[in-house]
Order: sequence, then structure tokens, then C-alpha cells
Amino acid sequence: MPELPEVETVRRGLSPAMEGRVISRAEIRRPDLRWPFPERMAERLEGARITHLGRRSKYLLLTLDRGETLIVHLGMSGRMLIEGAQTAAYRIEHAAPQKHDHVVLHLDDGARITFNDPRRFGTMDLAPSDSIDSHWLLAKLGPEPLGNGFDESHLVAAFRGRNTPVKSALLDQRIVAGLGNIYVCEALHLAGISPRRKAGQIATPRVRALVPAIRETLAKAIEAGGSSLRNYRQADGALGYFQHSFRVYDREGGPCVTPGCPGTIRRIVQSGRSSFYCATCQR
Repeated sequence: MPELPEVETVRRGLSPAMEGRVISRAEIRRPDLRWPFPERMAERLEGARITHLGRRSKYLLLTLDRGETLIVHLGMSGRMLIEGAQTAAYRIEHAAPQKHDHVVLHLDDGARITFNDPRRFGTMDLAPSDSIDSHWLLAKLGPEPLGNGFDESHLVAAFRGRNTPVKSALLDQRIVAGLGNIYVCEALHLAGISPRRKAGQIATPRVRALVPAIRETLAKAIEAGGSSLRNYRQADGALGYFQHSFRVYDREGGPCVTPGCPGTIRRIVQSGRSSFYCATCQR
């Protein structure tokens, strides 16, 4: 499933083509994805101008000039692709419609934004912009890991007394928004903390060190365009490349990249998910 860097990369790719443009026509080709689409979705979108394209956690937020925001989650296989757009960076031609093109937004300059989702675990909803933070999908999310609300004092307080493994704590979207399995594994290795260690038993200086490790990991992933492991593509259809820089993820049996560490990468299963780490330098 796309994590914060992938969603942010998609947002940055879509923004030049979508911000300031009017949705001249909205094609809704099925009644639902993971959940039913909102009532009169096409009618509410058509004629609206997209004033801002933002992101909250793993959700894209399309703010419209009619006082509503379109919330988009890519799910496990969802992609939002630009076609027919002219930006400073590229020109993308229209492609033939595909089987799993479920929502198509035609913009007033001739560009087309297509939401393609073979597995249909994505979702879309419309909500009032002035109360978007209280929407049920967003209301319980913690601070953004790249924002000012996520700092050492927040993480120390969130971990205090927790008996769950640190990896599980970091995957809790109420503690920090947008982190997923890949980047938690990567950040924990960078910080030298074992994913098995209980969150509440980690010394305060080491918890504090996790904050810059998380930020550095995410920043590098965004710069690389995210990680393309299965279905993920950028908005122009290109692959992300961070998977070529993984420290531990999907590298079971490979050498540890920490300078001077003789360890090898191990894989364990935690809460049904693979955790990759070095037992030698992660304590």
C-alpha cells in the first residue's frame, strides 16, 4: 500500500496540472470502490475549481471552490494518472481507456486525471472544507511526521508506558500519521533501534533520535519518487526509485549497510507484517 512518500510524490506530480483548473466533466464509472461514492458525486464535482491539492497522512485532499474537499485514498493498487497535460516538465498524451479506470476527471484545459484501481481498495469522499479535520477518515490521525507538530517531546510522551513493540507503535496512525511498514523498518535501522523493543522501554535519548531518523528517511524517499514494489506509479506513470536504496526492507540475508557492522539483515513477522532489521546493530 502506498505510504506517505508515495502519496506526497503523487500530490506533487498532480499539483501543477490540477491546481486552479476547473473540473469540466466527471465520469464516475461504478457506484463504489471500497465504500460507496458520495451522493451526486459527479454533479458536485462538475464545474468546481480545484483551489488547492493537499495531503493528510496517506490521503490526497482536493479543495474545491464550492466549499467541499474531495478526499482520495489510493488503497492497495490505486493510481491517479495525468493525461493530456502540459506542464513545465512534460507533456503527457491521452492513453486509451483501461478496464479499471473507475473515475475520470476532465479538466477545462483538456487534461484528464484518471483514478485506476484494479483491486478497488481505494476510496473517495466529499466533505465540507471548513470541517475537514473532523471527517471520520482524518479525525483520529496524529501529527504529520514532516510537520512541526511531530517532535521529540511528542514521541517521548506517546511512547511512555507503552508495552507494544516500537514498530507497532510507529504504525499506529494516532501517534504519527502516514508511516507504513517500509519506512518504519528503514527509520528504525537508521536510528539503531530493534523493531522488537517495547516502545515504553526505550531510553528517552534514543526515542528522541527517532524523530530525525524518520524525517530523513521520508525526505530521501520523497526525493527518489517513492518506492515502486508492485503497483505504485507516479502521476506521470514513472516508477519510484527509493527501493534501490533500502537499508533493510526486503533485504533478508543481505549485509548490513551500517559502517563497520558485520551483521546481516533478518526478517521476522510482527502482527502479520514482515519486519526487516539487523540484530547486530539494532538494539
